[in-house]
Amino acid sequence: MASRVNTSFTLIPNQKYRRSNRRSSYFSNTFDPDSQPLSTLGNFKALPLEIFQIILKYLSVKDISMLSMVSKTVSQHVINYISTSSGSKRLLLQDFHDLELPDREDTTMLEHYRSLGLLFKRCTLLLPTKERLKYIHKILADVSCFKFNGCAAPLQCVGLLCYGIFLQTLTAGWDELECHRVYNFLCELTHLSRKMQTVVCSKPGSARKLELRIRLFCRNVLLDHWTHRSDSAFWLTRILKPWPMVNQARLLYIIFGPVSPQDGQVVWQKMIEGPTDESCLKSLADAIKLLYDTSTKEWTADDVISLVDELSVVPREWLLENNARLLILSGNNICFTFMASKAVNGRTIELARLIVFLALVCEKELYSMDWAVKMMQKVCKVFSTPVERNNFLQSVANAFACAIMEMLQSVMSGDGDDDDRSFMNLFHLVQAQASFHKEVLYLTMNVLSS
Repeated sequence: MASRVNTSFTLIPNQKYRRSNRRSSYFSNTFDPDSQPLSTLGNFKALPLEIFQIILKYLSVKDISMLSMVSKTVSQHVINYISTSSGSKRLLLQDFHDLELPDREDTTMLEHYRSLGLLFKRCTLLLPTKERLKYIHKILADVSCFKFNGCAAPLQCVGLLCYGIFLQTLTAGWDELECHRVYNFLCELTHLSRKMQTVVCSKPGSARKLELRIRLFCRNVLLDHWTHRSDSAFWLTRILKPWPMVNQARLLYIIFGPVSPQDGQVVWQKMIEGPTDESCLKSLADAIKLLYDTSTKEWTADDVISLVDELSVVPREWLLENNARLLILSGNNICFTFMASKAVNGRTIELARLIVFLALVCEKELYSMDWAVKMMQKVCKVFSTPVERNNFLQSVANAFACAIMEMLQSVMSGDGDDDDRSFMNLFHLVQAQASFHKEVLYLTMNVLSS
């Protein structure tokens, strides 16, 4: 009798437990034993997928990216949302030509794509690099302004800038091998290498529109968004290193050289026709410094100096004044190494003329002439014998005299505006010579008095 009572009571708690379990897990939807993969959804399991996607519409891109990190299952649901037409339309803003576009979700267009890059980075975290890139390309394929030739008005479009911000955020922190894969993927996608081969093997300016497209893609997508110089140097190296030195110089000019303010196309004759200003050379100088200063085995000092030497004849030999201005903007180390290379290789006459135009640029730009004299003094130490040093100093004096005579001839044969420019050049050169020799005298007298 007692046994029957105990047996009846042992069944009741089990029954109650099952009913209690169903009630407490109402939102967990555990009715289906095959739904184990959905357990990481928590209370979201009770929601139909459509309702889950409606909830995502009320979240910012940053909030969605945070949500995607909750679990693998939630991440997959977010990926599914991105793939829907409504999710794609909401996330892939395409008002790239409306410069007056108001902020959306308290962010600018660039910041929106920075957040979107973080979302894709988190959503695809568990995928191999190749699969990540394929998925992302599939989602972005309909954004025409992200394509190499996709926009009809590239100069009025921020599409490539947004694409660059997106890729920079996506790949931040990736190791070099993964970034190599990204670059190779982009090259295959855009046929970038083939397009580069077309422009470097053609006459400069014969494919102006293609040169412009290459410049915009390289600058806006690959180079301009990095905060660390080492990252910028890595991507610039990927662009340049596959090519011979002469083609590297051509590409460097296409990507960083002066452009027309009217149509944005590369101006090939700028360095040949007359003296230019700092703004036309600063980007080139910054790129050269980037390669020289970054500690990488892929670029030696000799490599960079050879690149500068090659650059100074693209498309033909530059005016020495423009060459001197580029060296000054590139910094003391590059300037000295370039000049020392000429001294070591016996190119004394070229070196002497370069000293003259370094002095001329210092005079025009109101730089310290003391710097030019000390640079010459430092270069003198490269020569191994007193005879070589004396010959070099004599060459500098002769170079000043020859340059003044050449400019005087130009003034006497010129007319109109050209005559005025030639006269001002002559004036600055005479002033430069006087200031240069004054600093030499100061230096000599200080040495004697000490």
